[in-house]
Order: sequence, then C-alpha cells, then structure tokens
Amino acid sequence: MDRMRRHEYEHAAQHLNPDAERVIDLRSDTVTRPGSEMRRAMAEAEVGDDVFGDDPTVNALQERMASTLGFEAALFVTSGTQSNLCALLSHCGRGDEYIAGMSAHTYRWEGGGAAVLGGIQPQPLVAREDGTLDPAEIEAAVKPDDPHFARTRLLCLENTTEGRVVPVEYLESTVKLARGLGLATHLDGARLFNAAVAAGGDPYLEARRIAEPFDSVSVCFSKGLGAPVGSVLLGSREFVGQALRWRKALGGGLRQAGVLAAAALYALDHHVQRLAEDHENAALFAEGLQDLPGLVVGPARTNMVYADTVAGRTPPDFAERLARGGVLCSGGARMRFVFHLGVSRTDTLEAVRIVRAALDS
Repeated sequence: MDRMRRHEYEHAAQHLNPDAERVIDLRSDTVTRPGSEMRRAMAEAEVGDDVFGDDPTVNALQERMASTLGFEAALFVTSGTQSNLCALLSHCGRGDEYIAGMSAHTYRWEGGGAAVLGGIQPQPLVAREDGTLDPAEIEAAVKPDDPHFARTRLLCLENTTEGRVVPVEYLESTVKLARGLGLATHLDGARLFNAAVAAGGDPYLEARRIAEPFDSVSVCFSKGLGAPVGSVLLGSREFVGQALRWRKALGGGLRQAGVLAAAALYALDHHVQRLAEDHENAALFAEGLQDLPGLVVGPARTNMVYADTVAGRTPPDFAERLARGGVLCSGGARMRFVFHLGVSRTDTLEAVRIVRAALDS
C-alpha cells in the first residue's frame, strides 16, 4: 500500500464515527433506491397499455436498447430471471438441453425455472479460474443425435461473471465454436455495462461489441444501473416475438409499464458512466483490507470484492459480526461485498474501518 493511500485510511479511522447509525449495505447492487430525479422521470412518464404495445415509454426503451446493442428487437421484462427464462424457453423445447457454467445465474440462481417450467435440462460445466468455460469441455458436452440423450440446443455465457470481465475475444471465439456445433447462444449480461465500462472507451460501443456475437442477450437495469425494476431481452424480431408469448405465459405482461421503463431510460442516461466509481470504490476497499490476519481478500472484480475468513471464523459468522458494526454483506461459502451508487468513497473508507475493527475484536 503506498504512503498516500495509507494516510487516507488512517485519517478515515480517526475521523469517521464508529457509532454512526448509517448502515453500509454491500450485499448487492440491487439494494439501490431511486433518487429524486429518477422518481420525477417515473412520475412524468407518458404511459399506455404495454400488453397492447401502446406504452410509448416502454417502446422507446426497447427501441433504444435494440439500436444501442445492434439487435432487431428488444422486450422489456420484470427481472433478469424472467428475461433469462424467456430466452431459454424461446431457444429450447421440452427435452432439449442448455450448457452453462456451474455457478452461472441461469443454472444456479434462478430456481431451476427452465427445468421446472420448460422441461429443459441444464448441462453445467465447471468454470475455469477466470470464469470462462473450457471450449473443449463445451464441445464434449454436446450430446450425439441419439434418443438416449437430451438434445443440446443452447450455450449460455455470462458477462460479468461473479464480477469478472470475460474478454470479448473469448466470447467471439466461443460463440463461433457453438455455431459450428449447431447451438444457439445466449448472453446473461445482467451487468453488461459493468463489463463495458471496465473495458474503457465509450461504454455503449463496448457493450455493443460484447453483445454482438450472440443470438440473444439479457441486460438488467435494477443492478448497477440503479433502476428499481426491469431487464430487457434482445434478439431477432422472430425470437423476441416468441419471447413475448412466453412473457405473457409467465405472468409478465404489464399495463402502464412506462413508469418503470422511464427509470431504465434515466439510468441509461445518467448511471452508465458512473459505474467506474463503483469499480474504483471496490478496488479501494480491497486494497484497504490486504494482508490482514484472519481475512483473505481477493482483488476487486469490477464492483465486487470476495473474501474468505481463516482462523476459525466462518463467513456467515463474520458477516453477522460486520452487520452489528454497520456493514452488510453476503456471507455464504465466501463473503461478497458489492459496490453501487448508494455507496460513496467515504462509505467505502468507513467500511474498511469497520471490517478492520471486527477483525481486531
């Protein structure tokens, strides 16, 4: 740690109030709350019945996202889970199979919806250390055309994956491999704009470059972008038409949904570039906790930091101790700290102080 940064941490330890009532919520970037300007945009949104295709704000959002990411059409849905599920149901039929990482959201964190509701079998693969799937393992997982096996139809990738940015070159080559194997491809890009901002340059152009190889892409507005609700699913007109039918069957048809789409449009205008601040705060947090006894902290992954406890502490126990001190985090097999627009640099320094104090106690 350089001398200037060490001084900053020491200054924070002296001047931040350890008895402050404010809770620093690092459980997820889904905990953000819409600010006054976003609320105003929602209140003033022009609306119509979206089930009839009459909501002008929803239509504007769908057209903007399709144009931005280079797809023919887009569909506004209530959540990333619903977006991914509509994609899986549109790409696959009963008795079909999709390939995904074992820790991928589409496989592990979405209630098994594809299997439960679509009769679609997942084929999970163990990801490599960088979060990517081994192309050789993808190829080996594709089943022969034989009645003994499910029909392998789809490859699902993710970017970011557990906060890690997947290189565009990998995405392009792996999609090319999948197409050669006769598979469609879907990208869970819930935090697509985090990956785009991390790449540098124009984040909209980078996001388009990441999304371009895929047949379908899901993007979430209620994570780092700070909207209260909503995702969008992109693909060809035919694909989105099929996804629309599934959205209706899943209970996802909304009426005057422009009040929600307005928040997403506001987020696209105001919250994309600022994702860099979350990445910086995550890096600041990770650096402030290096080389501490009892805690092993990995490097920041865009807006996320993962940590392991040692010396008899379990992540859930330590997470509970941090909560008593004013920092909330996810405490499963590992602890996860996620930075977002509700967390300032000052909050980040205070979070470092609280974690250090919890270790000392």
